[in-house]
Amino acid sequence: MDSNEAWDAENGIVSDSSNEPKIIQTAHSLSSSLLRKKSDVALGLNIRSLLVRRILKNLQDVILGTKICALFVAIPFAIVAEYHNFGRAWVFALSLIGLAPLAERVSFLTEQIAYYTGSTVGGLLNATCGNATELIIAIFALHQGKIAVLKYSLLGSILSNLLLVLGSSLFCGGLANMSEEQKFDRNQADVNILLLFLGVLCHALPLFTQHSEDAAGTAFSASSILLLSRVNSIVLLVAYIAYLFFQLKTHRQLFDSEEEPDDNCEDGRAIIGFWSAFSWLVGMTVVIALLSEYIVGTIEAASISWGIPISFLSIILLPIVGNAAEHAGAIIFAYKNKLDISLAVALGSATQISIFVVPLCVIVAWIMHIKMDLSLSILETASFAVSVLVVAFTLQDGSSHYMKGGVLLFFYTVIATSLLVLPYKTDNDDQANLIGSGLISSVGFAGA
Repeated sequence: MDSNEAWDAENGIVSDSSNEPKIIQTAHSLSSSLLRKKSDVALGLNIRSLLVRRILKNLQDVILGTKICALFVAIPFAIVAEYHNFGRAWVFALSLIGLAPLAERVSFLTEQIAYYTGSTVGGLLNATCGNATELIIAIFALHQGKIAVLKYSLLGSILSNLLLVLGSSLFCGGLANMSEEQKFDRNQADVNILLLFLGVLCHALPLFTQHSEDAAGTAFSASSILLLSRVNSIVLLVAYIAYLFFQLKTHRQLFDSEEEPDDNCEDGRAIIGFWSAFSWLVGMTVVIALLSEYIVGTIEAASISWGIPISFLSIILLPIVGNAAEHAGAIIFAYKNKLDISLAVALGSATQISIFVVPLCVIVAWIMHIKMDLSLSILETASFAVSVLVVAFTLQDGSSHYMKGGVLLFFYTVIATSLLVLPYKTDNDDQANLIGSGLISSVGFAGA
């Protein structure tokens, strides 16, 4: 057995074609794969130590295997800026940049693990890890009691996928394929749209309850709204489980991609072993958690330093940078006239945030004895509802052109503008923290 075979055997890569792990290709993994590459730098070829060669080869495949590997440099700079007090706004910006390659690499590592776990478990991993960055940021915001920032960031992920990503995909795809009408399969889109409408209903009902009165003219209490939100969250999580069963078992043909494996697969095999991928995934998750803590802890300071409302940073800037790799992939596939993949990425991510990440945060807050409900402001709820409605109308006929994408981008621009010019509304706890740190007195847009 030569050194390469020993390396493969230790990492669980089976050479026997009859035992080769099945390739797991989903829309999310295909979208991220467009930013992957085989590194031009060959590490450790002349080193005699097998162990050192293994480590360097692994480093080459994981760190240098993405076209945006240069952004990894922002991670140590963010840590240095945090510990040497270079400025909270710098920590926020560097942490945000560092999240972009990490999010793409988590998708890659999850896909590598999926080669060894089988199609069902692999599909489940891809589905649940698709929005790992948003979930980790939400958990840290919840832990620090910044409920408003948490809600803003998750709402921003939904709006970004529905309007910006989908709009850019349809617009670029339409311009690149003006000579032919772009078609897509409506079946998958219809399922996601229905689940998004369920999410809209579960968010809107607490808001309507908050502004309504019973027969005696008495307003409903905060405890009633909180109870309704928790019940709705349980319903949404059950709907998500049903969606996973639908996606991975009974109707998986609607979600499986027919694309060829990407360049990171050699002869249909994973390029790194199971334990290597698992170790890298754990390590990168820890780094994502560290950067997420920096982002949540410095977002107010960045808002003041740049003169930009926290609502704009959370809803607009954070989702764009955090998922830049996946979003870019969706646009490229639309440019190549593969709208089914673009739609699966945009709608799938929005659906997962709406019916899984948001209700999960409510349940986790319940366990932590934190009062978090599903109620959004009228502006936020209206933006969510209108976004889902306009996307449903856009996709109703199974065809697309650049004008449809342009209209979605106009919707996103209007919402972003409103967030930029309207006051930022904090929770009472958030506002108390800002007052205590002297932040509110410095800004005019921190409202009650």
